[in-house]
Amino acid sequence: MAKLRPPKRILESYTIKGSDKLIKAGDCVLMRASDASKAPYVARIEAIEAAGSRGTNVRVRVRWYYRPEESIGGRRPFHGTKEVFLSDHYDVQSADTIEGKCNVHSFRSYTKLDSVNAEDFFCRFEYKSATGSFVPDRIAV
Repeated sequence: MAKLRPPKRILESYTIKGSDKLIKAGDCVLMRASDASKAPYVARIEAIEAAGSRGTNVRVRVRWYYRPEESIGGRRPFHGTKEVFLSDHYDVQSADTIEGKCNVHSFRSYTKLDSVNAEDFFCRFEYKSATGSFVPDRIAV
């Protein structure tokens, strides 16, 4: 007889390991890259779920942001240093890979910030990872 898996439980929030920062669906986070020399990846939390017999295996469903150099066209002169693109690429990752929270602003709100911190980014485009296309396909620079 096949061993049944315990059901997944959707969590309202999760405290990032080694910190007192609480995340919930809709928050943006920095995810540790497997290559320590790379900058952390930026993602938006879509859902948080606990699995395992005690619910200790916490996983997050994320929607990835791509940096310009990670896109098919690469970085262009008009891309901002802190620019990211919201992609159609979803994934499930261990919550243990979350390094911290970050903020992804619209371009307009980003330009109005009094000071830009390391965890501040902005997004002007959605990126279709399979085709390398952007929505919108052009903006005023």
